Amino acid sequence: MADPRALARHARAYVDISALWVRAAMAYRASWWMLTIGGFLITGIDFVGIWILFHNVDALGGFTLQEVAFLYGGSGVAMALADLFVGRIERIGQMIRLGKLDQMMVRPVPLLVQVCADEFALRRIARVLQAALVLGWGCTYVDWTPSRALLTGVMIAAGTAIFFALFIGFACIQFWTTDSAEVANAFTYGGNTLTSYPLSVFPSEVVKGLTFFFPIAFVNWYPSLQVLGRDDPFGYPDWTQYLSPVVAVALVALALLVWRTGVRQYRSTGS
Repeated sequence: MADPRALARHARAYVDISALWVRAAMAYRASWWMLTIGGFLITGIDFVGIWILFHNVDALGGFTLQEVAFLYGGSGVAMALADLFVGRIERIGQMIRLGKLDQMMVRPVPLLVQVCADEFALRRIARVLQAALVLGWGCTYVDWTPSRALLTGVMIAAGTAIFFALFIGFACIQFWTTDSAEVANAFTYGGNTLTSYPLSVFPSEVVKGLTFFFPIAFVNWYPSLQVLGRDDPFGYPDWTQYLSPVVAVALVALALLVWRTGVRQYRSTGS
């Protein structure tokens, strides 16, 4: 993993496999466009619900609609990018049951690359665009400085890596259970739902859990406090607002370790 040339080869293999699936999908352009537009509209309903909520309240957890839009967009873009590039791994249990994983293991391409690139769905870009539009709107209300702009970029990159780790780590449960995709979804998509709102609406005990046990708060909550110029309502020190990259690296390393352990103990479908 530390060899830049090996990483470049793996990235090229991922792009090549993904391109095959994109060309296959584009063979039915009308269907692709309908699915893409439909996905954009369906995911947009989430923020419409928040917008309707603000017709009845002036603030949510002390945050305005524009600030919530920034939180929602930051988490949404990170989640959508991770889902676009590695979301397919959540179906690894199905690959195991059908024997498809066995086929992949004999090919001269890293197994993780094949699993993540398999049936690559470019239509998921709709979710990225929808969240990016909300984030862009929220950004227009931020008092920007160079450091805040840099921190926003770091937030998106680190948040994507955190969701990347969650997708891989929790998908590996299926090496032992073969049918627990919904368990992983509770932490990936469920984590995105949690971070779409200000964590100040939750009790302090929940925020502690989302900080120290299941550190999904580092996707957008802590860096957003710095970007939005808000004090931490729970009194955590300011330096926690810069820890997202550290948390992301640690979670990715842990996820890759879990993946390696799962692959090593895998003993085929037996069929």
